[in-house]
Amino acid sequence: MRAEARRRIGAALALLALLLAGRAEAQAPASCRAGTLYLTIDTGWGREAEQIAEILKRRSVRATLFVANEPTHTGERSLSPSWAAFWRARAAEGHVFASHTDRHWYFRGDTGPGRTRYVSRTREGEEVLDQAAMCRELARPIERLREAVPGAVVLPLWRAPGGITTPGAVAMAASCGLRHQGWTANGFLGDELPSDAHPNAALARRAVANIRDGEVLVMHWGIRSRRDPYANVLDEVIGGLQARGFCFATLPPEGRR
Repeated sequence: MRAEARRRIGAALALLALLLAGRAEAQAPASCRAGTLYLTIDTGWGREAEQIAEILKRRSVRATLFVANEPTHTGERSLSPSWAAFWRARAAEGHVFASHTDRHWYFRGDTGPGRTRYVSRTREGEEVLDQAAMCRELARPIERLREAVPGAVVLPLWRAPGGITTPGAVAMAASCGLRHQGWTANGFLGDELPSDAHPNAALARRAVANIRDGEVLVMHWGIRSRRDPYANVLDEVIGGLQARGFCFATLPPEGRR
């Protein structure tokens, strides 16, 4: 009888555990009732990097970080040893990484099969990349990152500077094992626009009102030319989207379209 009682109690407890688990699973999506968003951050000037990182941590937002070796407000490049602690902290917080090219030059047209023109916006130079050179350009920022963060989670994705691609660049990157990841129209947060014509308040209202489920958002760790940094309104934007019922997630390895 005692054995039978123990059996019944055990079965009841198991059933209760299943019911509680089912209830938790049913409740979990409630916080994501509006859907899931994918915040991506390109390297940029880095001036507001710590401020942005603090907001993301406080709001429990994990983002996909596209890294390039760009000049920053410190006088060092973004993947130099002086930035190593910053990237280690982001990896520890659960952010993931992908390539944004090494030099952050711009693709300006294909010159033939397997060849694409790559040009500096700041007159550092230009060259025509072939397949091998393209793979090196996309791999180098991740190599630099791993020197500082060996355990960084890196996705098989890349993003062209300015989001500007050519058919040849996309095809060659695919041969390197990387898929191009842009952003959605509503996901353009506008942090690189001039703040006099596009004030933070207007950008925040637009983002919170217009962004929909599955959008890929894009911003930077600070833009040199913007007088009123977008970081000053980022908490309002994320808070507004979370209040609408959105969750944030890192991109899946296959990316989003």
